Parts: sequence; structure tokens; C-alpha cells
Amino acid sequence: MNIRLYTENDVDKMVEIWFEGSKLAHNFIKEDYWKSNQSAMKEKYFPMSQSHVLEVDGIIVGFISMIDDYLAALFVDPNEQGKGYGKILLNYVKDQKACMSLQVYHENESAIRFYQKNGFIISSESIDENTSAKEYVMTWKKE
Repeated sequence: MNIRLYTENDVDKMVEIWFEGSKLAHNFIKEDYWKSNQSAMKEKYFPMSQSHVLEVDGIIVGFISMIDDYLAALFVDPNEQGKGYGKILLNYVKDQKACMSLQVYHENESAIRFYQKNGFIISSESIDENTSAKEYVMTWKKE
């Protein structure tokens, strides 16, 4: 198992994991929304964030993307979920940060539970401008 800074060669696999994970976790949002954002992820969002990939036996199974202290993305390949990879990636970043925030859709209950188990608290609510879906802002502070 290896966590490393992503390279340009990793981006297609990261977009694939993001797309498949987004469809699965956000089935309350039309798939077309996720399809239409694939190129933006590749060309805009990954380049503006600091992303790390988690490899197992040389294969990327997940990634985490940070913009300063904002957790912009944490995705594990749907075929690899339930193996602790999300927690490994999250702890990797927590070791480097004093605090973090993120946004998660209200309807993504499994992600909310995951973040709460990992020390995040709900600090406010908002509406995602792009999807009109309700979301929570969650925060974490190192003890």
C-alpha cells in the first residue's frame, strides 16, 4: 500500500473513480450532472487541488483532494469500498492538518456517518448552488 502525490498519468483513473463513486453515493442527483462535470474535474478541479492517490499492488484504489484546509474530494473505487481505504486517506491528511472542513449532501447518509466516526461535526447547513441539494458543512479540529 502506498500513498503518493498524484501525477498527470493518474488523472483518468481518478476521474473514473470520482464518476463511479459519485453516481453510487449521490443517486438522488441525475447521472447527467456527473457526466457533464468529468472534464471539469480533469482540467480544473484536480489541477487546483493537492491530491494524493492510494495504490494497492500498483493499482489506484482511491484518492483525496485538498484545497488548503478544505477537503474537496475523498473517493474510493466502489469495488474497493469497505476495506478501510477511505479512513487511511483521511488519516494521511489529518496527520498534516490542524483543522479541515468539507461539504456533504444531506442525503449521503453513509458519508455523514463516516465523517462523524472520524471526528467531524456538522457545523452548518447550506444549499449546493449547482444541484440545489441540501448539504452540511462539517468540520474537524486536531485535539
